[in-house]
Amino acid sequence: MANPSHTSLQHSWQGEDDPGRLDTATINLEVDRLTAHGTSRTADYAVSWALATTSGWVTQRLTVTVHGQGWSRHLELVRTEDGRWSSETQSSGVVDLPSPGITDPDGLVAALDCDLGLCPVTNTMPILRLNLVSDDDAPADETELTMAWVEVPSLRVIPSAQVYSQVRSARPDSPAMVLYSSGNRGFTAELTVDDDGVVVDYPGLARRIR
Repeated sequence: MANPSHTSLQHSWQGEDDPGRLDTATINLEVDRLTAHGTSRTADYAVSWALATTSGWVTQRLTVTVHGQGWSRHLELVRTEDGRWSSETQSSGVVDLPSPGITDPDGLVAALDCDLGLCPVTNTMPILRLNLVSDDDAPADETELTMAWVEVPSLRVIPSAQVYSQVRSARPDSPAMVLYSSGNRGFTAELTVDDDGVVVDYPGLARRIR
Protein backbone atom coordinates (compact mmCIF):
# COMPACT_ATOMS: atom_id res chain seq x y z
CA MET A 1 0.00 0.00 0.00
CA ALA A 2 1.18 3.49 -0.80
CA ASN A 3 1.35 5.70 2.25
CA PRO A 4 -0.08 9.10 1.28
CA SER A 5 -1.16 11.63 3.89
CA HIS A 6 -4.67 11.50 2.48
CA THR A 7 -6.39 9.61 -0.33
CA SER A 8 -10.07 9.78 -1.25
CA LEU A 9 -11.46 6.75 -3.08
CA GLN A 10 -14.86 6.21 -4.67
CA HIS A 11 -15.98 2.67 -5.49
CA SER A 12 -19.06 0.66 -6.44
CA TRP A 13 -19.78 -3.06 -6.10
CA GLN A 14 -22.50 -5.26 -7.57
CA GLY A 15 -23.88 -8.12 -5.50
CA GLU A 16 -23.03 -11.67 -6.54
CA ASP A 17 -25.49 -13.31 -4.15
CA ASP A 18 -28.06 -10.67 -5.21
CA PRO A 19 -27.25 -9.05 -8.59
CA GLY A 20 -29.86 -6.40 -7.83
CA ARG A 21 -27.83 -5.07 -4.92
CA LEU A 22 -25.58 -2.09 -5.62
CA ASP A 23 -23.12 -0.74 -3.05
CA THR A 24 -21.30 2.56 -3.35
CA ALA A 25 -18.77 4.11 -0.97
CA THR A 26 -16.40 7.02 -0.57
CA ILE A 27 -13.35 6.05 1.53
CA ASN A 28 -10.97 8.68 2.92
CA LEU A 29 -7.67 7.02 3.80
CA GLU A 30 -5.08 8.71 5.99
CA VAL A 31 -1.77 7.34 7.26
CA ASP A 32 -3.27 5.16 10.01
CA ARG A 33 -7.03 5.74 9.98
CA LEU A 34 -10.00 6.19 7.69
CA THR A 35 -13.46 7.66 7.38
CA ALA A 36 -16.04 6.41 4.91
CA HIS A 37 -19.68 6.68 3.96
CA GLY A 38 -21.81 4.73 1.57
CA THR A 39 -25.11 3.26 0.47
CA SER A 40 -26.55 -0.10 -0.45
CA ARG A 41 -29.74 -0.54 -2.48
CA THR A 42 -31.73 -3.73 -2.94
CA ALA A 43 -35.25 -4.52 -4.11
CA ASP A 44 -36.46 -4.72 -0.48
CA TYR A 45 -34.57 -2.00 1.40
CA ALA A 46 -31.98 0.77 1.18
CA VAL A 47 -29.04 1.30 3.55
CA SER A 48 -26.95 4.38 4.25
CA TRP A 49 -23.96 4.33 6.59
CA ALA A 50 -21.00 6.34 7.86
CA LEU A 51 -17.83 5.05 9.53
CA ALA A 52 -14.94 6.63 11.42
CA THR A 53 -11.87 4.96 12.91
CA THR A 54 -9.17 6.06 15.31
CA SER A 55 -5.44 5.41 14.80
CA GLY A 56 -4.59 1.86 13.84
CA TRP A 57 -7.84 1.63 11.86
CA VAL A 58 -9.75 0.78 15.06
CA THR A 59 -13.48 1.50 14.84
CA GLN A 60 -14.65 4.61 16.63
CA ARG A 61 -18.20 5.02 15.32
CA LEU A 62 -20.55 3.42 12.81
CA THR A 63 -23.98 4.82 12.01
CA VAL A 64 -26.41 2.88 9.82
CA THR A 65 -29.95 3.62 8.63
CA VAL A 66 -32.17 1.12 6.81
CA HIS A 67 -35.45 1.98 5.07
CA GLY A 68 -37.89 -0.68 3.88
CA GLN A 69 -41.51 -0.58 2.74
CA GLY A 70 -43.35 0.90 5.73
CA TRP A 71 -40.46 0.53 8.20
CA SER A 72 -37.07 1.94 9.10
CA ARG A 73 -34.26 1.38 11.58
CA HIS A 74 -31.27 3.36 12.78
CA LEU A 75 -28.17 2.23 14.66
CA GLU A 76 -25.34 4.21 16.19
CA LEU A 77 -22.52 1.90 17.26
CA VAL A 78 -19.64 3.37 19.28
CA ARG A 79 -16.37 1.98 20.61
CA THR A 80 -14.62 4.04 23.29
CA GLU A 81 -10.84 4.30 23.67
CA ASP A 82 -10.94 1.84 26.58
CA GLY A 83 -12.63 -0.78 24.39
CA ARG A 84 -16.25 -0.52 25.49
CA TRP A 85 -18.94 -0.88 22.83
CA SER A 86 -22.38 0.72 23.08
CA SER A 87 -25.33 1.18 20.75
CA GLU A 88 -28.32 3.45 20.38
CA THR A 89 -31.20 2.41 18.14
CA GLN A 90 -34.45 3.72 16.69
CA SER A 91 -37.17 1.74 14.93
CA SER A 92 -40.42 2.63 13.22
CA GLY A 93 -43.05 0.53 11.47
CA VAL A 94 -43.52 -3.22 11.72
CA VAL A 95 -41.19 -5.80 10.19
CA ASP A 96 -40.37 -9.40 11.10
CA LEU A 97 -36.72 -8.93 12.05
CA PRO A 98 -34.66 -9.33 15.24
CA SER A 99 -34.34 -6.22 17.41
CA PRO A 100 -31.47 -3.85 16.49
CA GLY A 101 -28.52 -3.17 18.78
CA ILE A 102 -25.87 -5.09 20.72
CA THR A 103 -26.94 -8.56 21.85
CA ASP A 104 -23.91 -9.47 24.00
CA PRO A 105 -21.74 -6.57 25.24
CA ASP A 106 -19.34 -8.92 27.05
CA GLY A 107 -18.70 -10.78 23.79
CA LEU A 108 -17.32 -7.60 22.19
CA VAL A 109 -14.59 -6.94 24.77
CA ALA A 110 -11.81 -8.05 22.40
CA ALA A 111 -13.31 -6.46 19.26
CA LEU A 112 -11.44 -3.66 17.50
CA ASP A 113 -13.59 -3.58 14.37
CA CYS A 114 -17.17 -3.35 13.27
CA ASP A 115 -18.20 -5.51 10.31
CA LEU A 116 -21.24 -4.22 8.43
CA GLY A 117 -23.08 -7.14 6.87
CA LEU A 118 -22.99 -7.36 3.04
CA CYS A 119 -20.62 -4.37 2.89
CA PRO A 120 -17.16 -4.91 1.31
CA VAL A 121 -15.67 -1.80 2.95
CA THR A 122 -15.37 -2.92 6.57
CA ASN A 123 -12.89 -5.67 5.66
CA THR A 124 -10.38 -2.92 4.91
CA MET A 125 -9.60 -2.09 8.56
CA PRO A 126 -8.22 -5.50 9.63
CA ILE A 127 -6.52 -5.94 6.25
CA LEU A 128 -4.57 -2.70 6.73
CA ARG A 129 -3.85 -3.24 10.42
CA LEU A 130 -2.39 -6.69 9.70
CA ASN A 131 -0.43 -5.43 6.66
CA LEU A 132 -2.03 -8.11 4.49
CA VAL A 133 -1.30 -6.19 1.28
CA SER A 134 2.44 -6.22 2.06
CA ASP A 135 4.68 -9.15 1.16
CA ASP A 136 7.24 -8.14 3.78
CA ASP A 137 5.23 -7.27 6.90
CA ALA A 138 2.21 -9.58 6.83
CA PRO A 139 1.87 -12.14 9.64
CA ALA A 140 2.98 -15.61 8.58
CA ASP A 141 0.09 -17.31 10.36
CA GLU A 142 -3.65 -16.82 10.58
CA THR A 143 -4.89 -14.06 12.88
CA GLU A 144 -8.05 -14.67 14.90
CA LEU A 145 -10.22 -11.61 15.51
CA THR A 146 -13.51 -10.74 17.17
CA MET A 147 -15.77 -8.39 15.21
CA ALA A 148 -18.87 -6.42 16.12
CA TRP A 149 -20.87 -7.82 13.21
CA VAL A 150 -23.88 -5.72 12.19
CA GLU A 151 -26.58 -7.88 10.64
CA VAL A 152 -28.37 -6.30 7.67
CA PRO A 153 -31.20 -5.36 7.47
CA SER A 154 -32.06 -6.01 11.16
CA LEU A 155 -29.07 -3.98 12.51
CA ARG A 156 -28.61 -6.52 15.28
CA VAL A 157 -24.97 -6.44 16.52
CA ILE A 158 -23.43 -9.87 17.20
CA PRO A 159 -19.90 -10.92 18.28
CA SER A 160 -18.32 -12.64 15.29
CA ALA A 161 -15.20 -14.82 15.38
CA GLN A 162 -13.22 -14.26 12.16
CA VAL A 163 -9.83 -15.28 10.78
CA TYR A 164 -7.62 -13.31 8.38
CA SER A 165 -4.41 -14.39 6.64
CA GLN A 166 -2.45 -13.54 3.52
CA VAL A 167 -2.49 -15.81 0.49
CA ARG A 168 1.00 -15.62 -1.00
CA SER A 169 1.43 -15.78 -4.76
CA ALA A 170 4.40 -16.95 -6.81
CA ARG A 171 3.76 -14.04 -9.20
CA PRO A 172 5.05 -10.69 -7.88
CA ASP A 173 2.68 -8.69 -10.12
CA SER A 174 -0.49 -10.51 -8.99
CA PRO A 175 -3.07 -8.69 -6.83
CA ALA A 176 -3.07 -9.23 -3.09
CA MET A 177 -5.25 -12.08 -1.83
CA VAL A 178 -6.62 -12.38 1.70
CA LEU A 179 -8.07 -15.58 3.12
CA TYR A 180 -11.08 -14.69 5.26
CA SER A 181 -13.37 -16.91 7.29
CA SER A 182 -16.26 -16.31 9.66
CA GLY A 183 -16.96 -18.94 12.28
CA ASN A 184 -20.46 -17.63 12.95
CA ARG A 185 -21.58 -18.24 9.39
CA GLY A 186 -19.26 -21.11 8.46
CA PHE A 187 -18.05 -19.02 5.54
CA THR A 188 -14.59 -18.90 3.92
CA ALA A 189 -13.44 -16.90 0.89
CA GLU A 190 -10.30 -15.61 -0.79
CA LEU A 191 -10.72 -11.85 -1.14
CA THR A 192 -8.94 -9.99 -3.92
CA VAL A 193 -7.86 -6.56 -2.67
CA ASP A 194 -6.13 -3.57 -4.21
CA ASP A 195 -3.01 -1.76 -2.97
CA ASP A 196 -5.13 0.33 -0.59
CA GLY A 197 -6.57 -2.75 1.10
CA VAL A 198 -10.02 -2.28 -0.48
CA VAL A 199 -11.89 -5.35 -1.67
CA VAL A 200 -12.06 -5.82 -5.44
CA ASP A 201 -13.66 -9.26 -5.49
CA TYR A 202 -15.50 -10.91 -2.59
CA PRO A 203 -16.58 -14.32 -3.98
CA GLY A 204 -20.21 -15.04 -3.30
CA LEU A 205 -20.90 -11.50 -2.08
CA ALA A 206 -19.80 -8.67 -4.38
CA ARG A 207 -17.46 -7.61 -7.19
CA ARG A 208 -16.19 -4.07 -7.72
CA ILE A 209 -17.50 -2.56 -10.93
CA ARG A 210 -15.90 0.91 -10.90
